[in-house]
Amino acid sequence: MAEKLSKEERQRESWRKALAEGVMPALWLRRMARLLPSSPRCGMCFSPFSGPGSLVLKPTGLTTPSRKNPNWCRVCFEKAPIGGAEVPTGVLFADVRGFTAYSESRAPEEVARLLNRFYSVATSVLTRHDAVIDKLVGDEVMALWVPGFAGRDTYLAKMIDAAEALLHAVGYESSEGPWLPLGVGLDEGLAFVGNVGSGEVKDFTALGDVVNTAARLQAQAQPGQIVMSERVYEFARDRFPDAAAVSLDLKGKSEPVAVRVVDFSEHVRA
Repeated sequence: MAEKLSKEERQRESWRKALAEGVMPALWLRRMARLLPSSPRCGMCFSPFSGPGSLVLKPTGLTTPSRKNPNWCRVCFEKAPIGGAEVPTGVLFADVRGFTAYSESRAPEEVARLLNRFYSVATSVLTRHDAVIDKLVGDEVMALWVPGFAGRDTYLAKMIDAAEALLHAVGYESSEGPWLPLGVGLDEGLAFVGNVGSGEVKDFTALGDVVNTAARLQAQAQPGQIVMSERVYEFARDRFPDAAAVSLDLKGKSEPVAVRVVDFSEHVRA
């Protein structure tokens, strides 16, 4: 039993180093992959995705981009072992407001085209800002920013950048106006991050109160708004000095939660 616990502790420490510090357990792999020619590469293990260098590693799966973020490989996410660690994490939820009413009044094919456009835009924006795309479900997107992947000093700034870029990408602050009524919620805090499941049925995700809170904040966001916790606002204060301070009663919270609301819906570019 003691040996098993020791093994579990070592695995948990490996996860922590990768998630919090960006230190991969298999340093020898990074050193070897760095020597192989070709680019682009996995941002974690440096394995090349194409060219002659990728042929050497193709049998390992290291040359296949991850669905969580094509800047990293499947082995660093989907093929990583079950397990994880508690690390500081930024969480974003973005949701199409009024989607049920929209769907009821339109043909399914038209709804599918809109969602595909939304998914394409969201994936492009989020991966460009070093997000881990946790879920694309229905009219909602969930993304994570983990220090080891997005930078220990920059992961929250990148999340805030991504939230603003996502609203711009669907047309807020443009002369044409938005083509999608989108609301965004942001929070940050400790979460259990890693692969959850059993055997091959597993998913790289985050669990914890910070995830639930970000989802609740997104539910309160009106079209064109970013609703963020005060914890996140500490990193956005200089950018949005006039963000409205609001107290919200959130489901599952015993006391009102202080948040900041940034509203892009009333601004139009010339």
